[in-house]
Amino acid sequence: MAKSPPIVLVFAASDPTGGAGVQADILTIAARGCHPISVLTALTVQDTRGVESLHALDAALVADQARCLLADFKVAAFKLGVLGSARNVEAIAQVLAAHPHAPVVLDPVLASGRGDALAGEQSIALMKGILFPLTSVATPNTIEAERLGGVGAMLAAGCRHVLVTGTHEAGADVVNRLHDSRGVVREDRWPRLPGSYHGSGCTLASALAAALAKGIAMPEAVREAQQYTWQALAAGFRPGAGQFIPQRFFNP
Repeated sequence: MAKSPPIVLVFAASDPTGGAGVQADILTIAARGCHPISVLTALTVQDTRGVESLHALDAALVADQARCLLADFKVAAFKLGVLGSARNVEAIAQVLAAHPHAPVVLDPVLASGRGDALAGEQSIALMKGILFPLTSVATPNTIEAERLGGVGAMLAAGCRHVLVTGTHEAGADVVNRLHDSRGVVREDRWPRLPGSYHGSGCTLASALAAALAKGIAMPEAVREAQQYTWQALAAGFRPGAGQFIPQRFFNP
């Protein structure tokens, strides 16, 4: 019998396009050699152009999904995406607090690529207050980092690392910086690709969770996740009228 690969538990909303959300997380984690298990936090109505509506699942159902899975699986890492509601943030924080052995990757998705809101002010406040202290690494873009108070505030609130992605900044290169309490731990530059990509942040955060689940140290895990994500974007395809979708199972 084959040995089980590392298990990564994802909390995220569904994206029917498969470009982002829990579907993107599952594809990425599997592509990186781990086994994904998932807790659904919300349903969305969306396409590759944007999100029409978000429908949060009841927090008790979110907690029950996690309880059932965690009674059966030994989880090596957690990945958090769109959480759906303030009550879901509270429920998920309780789950994470009971399992401090596994690293937590928080992708603080506050809006879609088009700007559709995916987290309210109460959810953001709870994220800062009760999720950041449980977070091994948060992966905001520059807009999200600013809305969350900046890197310094995120670290002061409890995040052990913050990886800020530069996809929304101008320049020929995308510059990503990993911070901890000492300052910038590493800086990576990637040639900016043409087009706009649906689920690039989900891909990066999930690839990072998979690397951490395999026991790779944070700085190298960050580098490995970025390399994979850039290649997935470079091999991306455009199946609809909106953004490109990363090709998670690209040909090297």
